[in-house]
Amino acid sequence: MRLPKRFPNRDDIAAVRAEAERLEPGGEADDERRLAGRVMGRREMGKLVFLDLVDRSGRIQLLCDTSRTGPIDVDLGDIVGVTGSPARAKRGEPSLAVDELELLAKIQRLLPDTFHGVTDLETRYRQRYLDLLVNEDTRADFELRTRIVGAVRRHLDDQGFLEVETPVLQPRYGGGFAEPFVTHYNALDADYYLRIATELYLKRLIVGGLEKVYELGKDFRNEGLSYKHVPEFTMVEWYEAYTDYRDQMERVEELVETVARDTTAGTRVTYRGHEVDLKAPWRRLKLVDALEEKGLWTRDPDELRFRLTERGVDTSQDKSWAQLVDHALSHFVEPALIEPTILHDYPVELSPFARATDDEPTTVERFEYFVGGTELGNAFTELNDPDEQASRFEQQAEEAGGEPGDPDYVEALAYGMPPTGGVGLGIDRLAMVLAGRDNIRDVVLFPALRERS
Repeated sequence: MRLPKRFPNRDDIAAVRAEAERLEPGGEADDERRLAGRVMGRREMGKLVFLDLVDRSGRIQLLCDTSRTGPIDVDLGDIVGVTGSPARAKRGEPSLAVDELELLAKIQRLLPDTFHGVTDLETRYRQRYLDLLVNEDTRADFELRTRIVGAVRRHLDDQGFLEVETPVLQPRYGGGFAEPFVTHYNALDADYYLRIATELYLKRLIVGGLEKVYELGKDFRNEGLSYKHVPEFTMVEWYEAYTDYRDQMERVEELVETVARDTTAGTRVTYRGHEVDLKAPWRRLKLVDALEEKGLWTRDPDELRFRLTERGVDTSQDKSWAQLVDHALSHFVEPALIEPTILHDYPVELSPFARATDDEPTTVERFEYFVGGTELGNAFTELNDPDEQASRFEQQAEEAGGEPGDPDYVEALAYGMPPTGGVGLGIDRLAMVLAGRDNIRDVVLFPALRERS
């Protein structure tokens, strides 16, 4: 069977449905419309065949009078093109009265239960195309994610930021604690790394005078999986000259609120069982105060390890005070940050690229921000002294899991970088919050999965 290669001049189902809704029950318009989509339902009543046709914009009923169309030889899942007139069934259902139906693609495997959809999580993640086909909520979530990405870009563009692209394959990885993916660059005969962050390249651009830059794209960390972690994830990072972390707190609040309003028509969302309001201003909380509230602030590593162990936390893999503090935060502080909260002023040991606060050299101007107990991102007043940056690189290299130094980045700083505020925001996690999904795999189209045994 030779099937058509194209079906031109088609209309969106949503637009035709809107036309049909304006008709009286039993009425039919004079205008001709062309629709194409997948058949997701079939019912017969004598010479009438009722089909449900679905495209990206929505669903509509097809009224197929076989005395008008001829026999209707289609199965559930077939892709068809139809020509007809907007109509409204006698029972009021917006429809298209079909004059002509063409088969465009023939399904060769049975669809899952189209009433209940794909409910098995393994199937949903592994065969996302089936999930999208039969679960309208899934399609809505990923359309929302696309709108979120567009809204983030629009907001930063409107604020005068320049979108740029930096290398995904890097000779040195930098921008935080993380285990990188390693590959080999044949043309250069050298091992390269998939980037764990865009930070150091974007700040080179600040040195170069671009002043307000951002990049939205993939980062990679060869680490574990959880409800909020996947090794391949989407981030937006932006850097703004002549600002500090206080300025960026306001920018984060404004961006998240604006994106929420643009994509969900409001600021209230339900995430992980909590109703939260993303409207600015957000709660501000110092890290030391947050740990003190939990009885976990001390600079004595042995004492902190004892307190954590006493509470049932396995600290056997924590080799430094900084790692113990990070463990205390992730176990006892972060899960309690339900309302939108900015946690700020971090120990220098946790933050290699941030400038010290004015009144305490062991504390740096860094913040992370949380919604529903989930971290959305991280921000700094950026370190711009080359000698201090070189010293911090050395300090981090001594830490277990610390990142290597980057002499070229230190040299770039030697040419002078203006005072700068920088922010990273996890797009996947923002999509989780705005879509109300508890697992990051629900907002990633094709999450990595183990091979079937």
